[in-house]
Amino acid sequence: MLSFKQAFLEVEKFIAEADFSGNPTELYDPISYSMNLGGKRVRPATLLMVADIFEANKLDALHAAMGVEVFHNFTLVHDDIMDEAPLRRGQDTVYKKWNRDIAILSGDVMFVKAVDYFLKLQPAEKMGRVLRVFNKTAAEVCDGQQMDMNFETTEEVSIPQYLRMIELKTAVLLAASLKIGAIIGKASEEDADNIYEFGKNVGIAFQLQDDYLDAYADPRSFGKRVGGDIIANKKTYLLLEAMNLANEEQKLELKSCLDGELSDDDKVNRVKAVYDQLKIPQLSQLKMKTYFDRGMEALTKVNVAQEKKQPLMDIAEELMYRNI
Repeated sequence: MLSFKQAFLEVEKFIAEADFSGNPTELYDPISYSMNLGGKRVRPATLLMVADIFEANKLDALHAAMGVEVFHNFTLVHDDIMDEAPLRRGQDTVYKKWNRDIAILSGDVMFVKAVDYFLKLQPAEKMGRVLRVFNKTAAEVCDGQQMDMNFETTEEVSIPQYLRMIELKTAVLLAASLKIGAIIGKASEEDADNIYEFGKNVGIAFQLQDDYLDAYADPRSFGKRVGGDIIANKKTYLLLEAMNLANEEQKLELKSCLDGELSDDDKVNRVKAVYDQLKIPQLSQLKMKTYFDRGMEALTKVNVAQEKKQPLMDIAEELMYRNI
């Protein structure tokens, strides 16, 4: 049984040994740069863990894990272009270090390279199943990104719409990574589907946790400014739930904060005061737990020994309850 730490180190080693070089160098250097910026490697590492549970070929598992991680980093390169973000993991983004056009093209090549890794899988029947999961997921991630962009200019966003957006933008890639790990092993179709449901629901819970931590994390351990989503008027679960539950006075206060010319600290403090009145932190954690428990229930249905599933449960709980 692989622990998350063991799987993480295997992914890091495989990335370090990968050759992304090519000509023209302006096109390929950003790929190596992006892949070596670091990160939690949650998706490829958990893919390796699932593949190990279902006794997959080790090299197949590493190729699939690399395909997932290259695709994930492709989405980050393009996200940074859309957001005009200068930093990623404390370093210049590809968009900032080179330029917009190079970042677009390098990202495009990363997508191709992700598919190339999946094409290494054997036998062909499993490769085909994996590619069908990957292609569906890649389109869904783009759907989720477009929904998120649409929300910026949409006056009314419902909570079900928001939950669907984070499912597509964030959760399905984790879910697909786990399912791919099951497919390349000896998992039944039912077990592969249940492992997907585990990843999807836990992925939604993780994103809800991020929404919560952005407003309520300990600033000393959070790693970025607390309240960034509030400052940016981002439609998070917390804000949408607050607008649903607020009375007229509270709605006016929230709208005044969102539309007014306040200092960042004043804006964050006033919005959080309304959240506290409405018990939004507690409701947010309850919603997180609902999805997390749903994911854990799906994992219990996977037909392997409990000790084999325990490392997945452990890392899910570790990520879920970070910095609360």
